Amino acid sequence: MKQHIYVIGEIGQAHEGSIGLAHAYVDALAQAGANAAKFQVHIADAESSIYEDFRVQMPYQNGSRYDYWKRMEFSAEEWEGLKKHCEKAGLDFLASPFSLAAVELLNRIGVVGFKIGSGEVDNLPMLDKIATTGKPVILSSGMSSWTELDLAVAFLQARGTTVSILQCTTAYPAKPHQWGLNVMFEMSQRYQISVGFSDHSGDIFACLAAASLGARLLEFHVTFDKRMSNPDATSSLTLRQAATLIAGIRRIETALNFPVNKDTNANFSRLKSMFGKSLAVNRDLRKGEQIQCTDLETKKPAGFGLAPTRYQEVLGKTLTRDIAQWEFLTENHLTHA
Repeated sequence: MKQHIYVIGEIGQAHEGSIGLAHAYVDALAQAGANAAKFQVHIADAESSIYEDFRVQMPYQNGSRYDYWKRMEFSAEEWEGLKKHCEKAGLDFLASPFSLAAVELLNRIGVVGFKIGSGEVDNLPMLDKIATTGKPVILSSGMSSWTELDLAVAFLQARGTTVSILQCTTAYPAKPHQWGLNVMFEMSQRYQISVGFSDHSGDIFACLAAASLGARLLEFHVTFDKRMSNPDATSSLTLRQAATLIAGIRRIETALNFPVNKDTNANFSRLKSMFGKSLAVNRDLRKGEQIQCTDLETKKPAGFGLAPTRYQEVLGKTLTRDIAQWEFLTENHLTHA
């Protein structure tokens, strides 16, 4: 079966609360060749409180974390507009909810599927509500133990939900020793479901490595500029990087779908002859002389003399005729018992 690597561009908070910027990301991801644009749906009143701390304190941003989420909110009509824009641009509209109210909103507007952020893996009321929608779920594993992931996967599958899972490291930006590429294989063996990779490295290499190792889904954050003030900017790809990455992913995808049989070399027979060698001699030899290893040379092309692989067969053989320096050595030059 042909493999297709599903590529998700994570917009997250990169729109910085601007609906116009959010729409601009949709067009940019479509142009880069992504399969889906993923958003985060934050409803401050339902999700946050005055006690929530900032993960990263952003320069020149005043107010509490709750105030920040308030600035990230869009209305239901605005989310509907983003979904329609994605469809028009040929992208799937995916989103991560961070409250039960966000699940309800997304279900009403017809989201294609739900991405569960790693901080929500043990939010069983949310998982239960999502399961009732019948929509597929992509589960992120960043902050989760195997026990927590086992519970979430079993919980969703018991409710008939199609689940895929992403290896993810909650480090911003994630360094190569933190990528955990080996975990994808462990997840594949453990859960027997589609496995992918969610990247926060800020460069293209982690996803390319994951694609080569068989990831079926790839997710990465995008930003128009790494100097923007959203908390994921330094861990994101620019749209130029995203386009380069996706082009590389598609090439890897093609390579994986066309395994090479090293025993099938018919297409290279002419080249094999051109670059191959035949046995020859490096000095004039007379009839009756015995061939020594020091008398031999190998010369292009193949097929004009004995194959070099047979050189041990000719050592010590007596010549039946004279042979000139650099002439190809053939069966006709040798005695036969």
